[in-house]
Amino acid sequence: MYGTGIWRGMWITLNHFVNTYVEDVKWGFKRHVPTEAFPSRQGMEQRGVFTVEYPDEKIAVPERFRFIPFLVVENYDHPDRPGHDWCTSCGICAKVCPPQCIWIVRGTDPETGRPKPEPEDFHIDIDICMNCGLCAEFCPFDAIKMDHDYELASYDRTGNHIFDKARLSKEFRYWQSIAPTVAEKEAEARGGWEHKDVLKARAKEAKSGS
Repeated sequence: MYGTGIWRGMWITLNHFVNTYVEDVKWGFKRHVPTEAFPSRQGMEQRGVFTVEYPDEKIAVPERFRFIPFLVVENYDHPDRPGHDWCTSCGICAKVCPPQCIWIVRGTDPETGRPKPEPEDFHIDIDICMNCGLCAEFCPFDAIKMDHDYELASYDRTGNHIFDKARLSKEFRYWQSIAPTVAEKEAEARGGWEHKDVLKARAKEAKSGS
């Protein structure tokens, strides 16, 4: 029948309008979406519409959300390795990076001059980074992760967007705070919360002690 499409469209619009106020009543007209409402308000079960007055208000991002990478370092209050790099400067992340925006300088022992498994310099050009997450996926030591910080605009289009090691490094507890479920699964796969080298050393000590 002629005109049914228009009525269907108006009916869908009316449903969205009504559901919007039903959801507002359900969550007590709260301006900020509570934690328990996150799956329904920002997932496939979302009903109605709601406005976020960005940047004064911000919605939470899912754990799997990925933006530019960052380097995991030991917590600064770690009893044995405070602030120690998880990265071993193996270079796998730089090799698999599609736009080739990562470059690493491997550290050397000042006494022997031999290379050591620590990065001396680590740089990422965030203007080139495509946020694909391959670097984090292929890292064998869980040393590089995708961050949730997406507010990186600046007036400097040159050096300010090339992040160095100091700017990229963040504590392990930061990764636990933004992705607790993923971090727990990774810990189960590693066999513990610590770095693989630490876990290997402890297993070796336990074996020699027994």
